[in-house]
Amino acid sequence: LIFSGPIKYYYLLLIVLLAVIVINKRLQDSRIGRAWVAIREDEVAAKATGINTRNIKLLAFAMGASFGGIAGGMFAAIQGFISPESFVLTESTMILAMVVLGGMGNIWGVIAGALMLSFVPELLRYTVQPAQQALFGHTLIEPEVLRMLIFGIALVLTMRFMPAGLWPEARH
Repeated sequence: LIFSGPIKYYYLLLIVLLAVIVINKRLQDSRIGRAWVAIREDEVAAKATGINTRNIKLLAFAMGASFGGIAGGMFAAIQGFISPESFVLTESTMILAMVVLGGMGNIWGVIAGALMLSFVPELLRYTVQPAQQALFGHTLIEPEVLRMLIFGIALVLTMRFMPAGLWPEARH
């Protein structure tokens, strides 16, 4: 069995993704994860209970930077070229929206949000334009504009009716 081309990256990404999920789940259920939750909920109370908030915050920053570095290294290996044009504001907004829509604090919610915001626009792209052509004879609203409109409405409705996201963290 020989892996070549994009297939080798697919399996590597899948292995790294599973490793990151396992590490994050283990961290979330550990003493450090509970300290992160305590700091997020009330930093003064966390400090009063004996949590060294400075070190725990630095650890959270270092862990985020480590995972970001791994992801950036893999992105660079797959793309073969990195430039500032690869990272526009829309990409950052989409990533933030995936986390907020799925549910902050829950790994499975973030994955669900990422899948929704990745696949639903593609479904709209291939269904909305033909539907407009069939109904009106021409395209009234471009699929990209309609995608952003639906995306904005979904975010507003989510924040209004489910502020913790579609799949929020179970414990508070």
